[in-house]
Amino acid sequence: MSEYAGSPLQPGVVDRETAMTMSGLDLLRGWLEGRLPPASIGTALDFRLVEVERGRVMFSGTPDARFLNPLGTVHGGYAATLLDSCMGCAVHSMLAPGQGYTTLEIKVNYVRAMSPQTGTVFAEGRILHAGRQAATSEGFLRDADGKLIAHGTTTCIVFTP
Repeated sequence: MSEYAGSPLQPGVVDRETAMTMSGLDLLRGWLEGRLPPASIGTALDFRLVEVERGRVMFSGTPDARFLNPLGTVHGGYAATLLDSCMGCAVHSMLAPGQGYTTLEIKVNYVRAMSPQTGTVFAEGRILHAGRQAATSEGFLRDADGKLIAHGTTTCIVFTP
């Protein structure tokens, strides 16, 4: 097994039975602490969960030359993916056992470009509203000096299977 983001587990998916018995916050803590397999998207795009609390999460990532667009800057999809992840997980942190969510809408505003020289970036998601059927959150992507790279909002549908 290779180590990823502090987890001795290979990236993968949490089985449905386990996921249905845990709150969203407990699932996120399981990923952060390496007790549950990390998401494979993190290995593909080199980002990981670094902080979790109710209503707030943070990911870090390091954009590099693998993510360049034809103009030589990091593709905007990298920023959008980090924001989608942090905002969605902020919603996830509010869910009770047995509940799930999916992104209904995402809005991203790009403030400055990233390059492989940008270094580590941090995506923080914070809950705005957690309702029974819908939830909203906001996210901020910053470099290591705190400079804003992009920000966004999301609306998620909350469901109980």
